[in-house]
Amino acid sequence: MRPNRVGGSEHGSASLEFLTVGMLLLVPLVYLVLALASIQGGALAVEGAARQAARVAVQAGDRASAESAVERAVRVALADYGVDAGAASVTIDCQAADCDVPGSRIRVSVHASVGLPLVPDVLSLDQVGSVPLEASATQTVSRFAAVEP
Repeated sequence: MRPNRVGGSEHGSASLEFLTVGMLLLVPLVYLVLALASIQGGALAVEGAARQAARVAVQAGDRASAESAVERAVRVALADYGVDAGAASVTIDCQAADCDVPGSRIRVSVHASVGLPLVPDVLSLDQVGSVPLEASATQTVSRFAAVEP
């Protein structure tokens, strides 16, 4: 039997090509998964912070105590997900002039930016490599809120 000499110089190169192409495709795929996980975590953080802040706002009573309670609730909710609460902004909109009128609606909006993983802080790349997220939640003040025991 005579050995087949056709393609003898490329013996074993298919596995090398498979590893090279596999690594070239695997690295961006892993980064995409990490980036999407970071964005999804930030979206959950912002949505949870807005919902909790709206719940706190309808129970606070007056506008001044509602604002401080909302800021505290947003800081805690964002910190639970590892999002920088210092860069987040919160807006409170009341349907009525006074936020504690029974039956009025209070809307809380939270804006935050989530940084993409592995983006360096050099040359302000952290601002370019971030995704702005926004969520809002609306709650109604209970009609029994003004009733005092």
